[in-house]
Amino acid sequence: MLRLPEAHRGLFKKPFGTLYESIGELLARLEGRAVYAVGDVVTHNLLAAGVVPDIAIIDGYTMRTPCNRSPLLRARRLTAKNPPGTITDELADAIDTAVRNPPGVIFVEGEEDLAVIPLVLAAPIGTAVLYGQPGEGVVLRLVDASAKQEAASMLNCFVRE
Repeated sequence: MLRLPEAHRGLFKKPFGTLYESIGELLARLEGRAVYAVGDVVTHNLLAAGVVPDIAIIDGYTMRTPCNRSPLLRARRLTAKNPPGTITDELADAIDTAVRNPPGVIFVEGEEDLAVIPLVLAAPIGTAVLYGQPGEGVVLRLVDASAKQEAASMLNCFVRE
């Protein structure tokens, strides 16, 4: 398992992509792309806007409080344990499995906040990855070589346990 040390947590507060106030502002950028969503609220809002994500990673919570808007997607369901502040091998394996054979919903026991990093690394070029930026909106990262390079450098902040 990879753990993000407390000293590096501040580096992960800034958006890893373009910040939008709402899903509606970025819908045009999703056309013709695979869409991967991290977070219950982002996934719910995509579904409400008529966009069914190819992959959704959810945990049943939003900002550490139960989220009663967990989406009921009709896709293959995978589960993974992932404690807060970590990226477990189990989560990375579930992401790889879902990316190889979408659609899929990954239910995380623990926290899915850092899943965007291995998701960008596993996603094909051109994929739209979305996740919530607490209190600010939704972040869109279009996967390209630069996104993969940035995600790989973010992983260097983690320690293997």
